[in-house]
Amino acid sequence: MKLIFAVVNDEDGYGVMDELNKNGFSVTKLCSTGGFLKAGNTTLISGVEDEHVERVIDIIKKKSKSRKQIINSSMAPTGMGGMLMPNPVEIIVGGATIFVLNVERFEKL
Repeated sequence: MKLIFAVVNDEDGYGVMDELNKNGFSVTKLCSTGGFLKAGNTTLISGVEDEHVERVIDIIKKKSKSRKQIINSSMAPTGMGGMLMPNPVEIIVGGATIFVLNVERFEKL
């Protein structure tokens, strides 16, 4: 048995959960916050038999989309008399970060 942790963008969280549920996989949702953008994420946890790991990962990939987002960078000098102005920067957000761990013991009480 494996324990899958998937960190996805908040916008994708419910779509991933719905698709996993439709395919017979139980999932627990945790609210989380990313360290880089300090933005909300969704962390999904699912325990699955070894033979279902790739199917779960495929569903997560299918439902977790990367997207471009404009953010203001740290206040950086612009060269205009030493004034500090935020510079917009385009970054890619979304997608998924997935961890798969071995489970020694599982009990549902």
